[in-house]
Amino acid sequence: MDADIVFKYFPDLNAHQRDQFKKLGPAYQDWNVKINVVSRKDVDLLYERHVLHSLGIACFKNFEPGTSVLDVGTGGGFPGIPLAIMFPQVQFTLVDSIRKKIGVVKGVVENLGLENVKALVARAESLDNHFDYVVSRAVMKAEPMIHLLRKQMAFGCTMFLLKGGDLSEELKPIKKSYVLALSGCFEEEFFLTKKVVVVKTS
Repeated sequence: MDADIVFKYFPDLNAHQRDQFKKLGPAYQDWNVKINVVSRKDVDLLYERHVLHSLGIACFKNFEPGTSVLDVGTGGGFPGIPLAIMFPQVQFTLVDSIRKKIGVVKGVVENLGLENVKALVARAESLDNHFDYVVSRAVMKAEPMIHLLRKQMAFGCTMFLLKGGDLSEELKPIKKSYVLALSGCFEEEFFLTKKVVVVKTS
């Protein structure tokens, strides 16, 4: 599978963005040989299960130029790297506590020439910065994440969390949250149970 699945849903990308998305697959395949950050069964479906899944957030949110986004527990760079390509005027900080994963992120960022990404080996709650938005993919439940990142969230910060399955119990204690189904954005079967959870933190 190649980057055409991205262009199918996001046809207005400029030539530079298209080139970066085309480079993304080969970059991860090269790195995955050295450090296994994407499961071997998924690497051939990288564009659908990782890149497009990450861009599910972009279906519902157009991040404003000049804003800052924190990607918590980014792993190999998802959802942060695809979103950074999509929003070049937005500053992304990708954090993970596992050094080898951030090593891959830095390698991919360098390969793509992404200038709006900072990748850190850190725990998100240890950062001194304040962020306008938080994104994450199934790292932890929403309520503990809100409490963990209180100091890192700017006033009015909104969280966009990629999750799946039944979320009713998880979101019960959170007053300002709603769920958006990715099946309304993407027609592939993989997205039937995938969702974006939006949490207003103030």
